[in-house]
Amino acid sequence: MSRSEAVSATIGRGTGNPKRVFLFSGKRKCGKDYITDLLLERIGEENTVIIKISSPIKSHWAEEKGLDLHKLMSANQYKENFRQDMIIWSESVRAKDPGYFCRKAVDMYKAQEKPIWVVSDIRRKTDIKWFTEEYGDAVRTVRVVADESVRQRRGYVFTKGVDDIASECDLDDVLEWNWSIINNGDESEVDRCLKLFIDDIESVL
Repeated sequence: MSRSEAVSATIGRGTGNPKRVFLFSGKRKCGKDYITDLLLERIGEENTVIIKISSPIKSHWAEEKGLDLHKLMSANQYKENFRQDMIIWSESVRAKDPGYFCRKAVDMYKAQEKPIWVVSDIRRKTDIKWFTEEYGDAVRTVRVVADESVRQRRGYVFTKGVDDIASECDLDDVLEWNWSIINNGDESEVDRCLKLFIDDIESVL
């Protein structure tokens, strides 16, 4: 049995979900989805849920405006066409209830059914605050970093009203993370960090 199979076989025994909540943050095109998808693959879908805080935002927007939700959830230009409007609307909701989308996302993904939660798009201090207040010592924070030139090769283009506001910048001055990953294309660095995550997960099984 491989190590990942052993993790999958033992994870989730007992009760008390979540056992770990990984909060991933980083700039656009830094590769958050790439890293979290790899972690899901290593741990196994049976025991892990990827939570996207943006999902309830995009779901509401798709229903309200008659848009294609599948395209909004994908990393493509279609999503970018509506990003600024979605940000403006979601900020108005957060102003009244900072934890609104965190709660909605947990419910939408039925996260309580799985022991390991991977939140792939933390963008604000209030997001970290909400998960930490709700789940305490189970929370681990991860910052994904990539050089701007690397992000540009992945399709990043600076957009005023998107890249210079809270949804992209609120966590820039946060210096304390449980882990930071430099995701410039060095697979050995990514693999090293994934092993650290797996070790941490195994410690609570």
